[in-house]
Amino acid sequence: MTALTVNDIMTREVVRLQVDATLHEAARVMRSRDIGDVVVVDKDRLVGVVTDRDIVVRAVAEGMAPDQATLGSVVSRDPVTVRPDAPAQDAALLMRDHAVRRLPVCDESGLVGIVSLGDLAVDVDPNSVLGGISAAAPNN
Repeated sequence: MTALTVNDIMTREVVRLQVDATLHEAARVMRSRDIGDVVVVDKDRLVGVVTDRDIVVRAVAEGMAPDQATLGSVVSRDPVTVRPDAPAQDAALLMRDHAVRRLPVCDESGLVGIVSLGDLAVDVDPNSVLGGISAAAPNN
């Protein structure tokens, strides 16, 4: 059996928002798409990732106005990335070593996907607690 690669498990339809989009816009997109993060770009250049937690902890808790503050003000810059042809295990190690739950997937042409801790759990260890939770339908 061949080892899974990042390409096998990544999400290909990445939601991208421009660095000058407001936190309010990002939160609405996250709600409508039932996702917990957006990839932040400056034109086509990857800037970083903003999560729902970033919006709450880095912005709302600090008193920023979500309809005025931009993604650029809370984005985690210089994200760790992984190549699509990398083994899934490499993605897991990168997440562990850098204490992140999501990795943008980039090749020579730029951003091609994103892989999350949940993706790894579902595809690499589906019988784990995290695998079961990640595979379950949302409980809106």
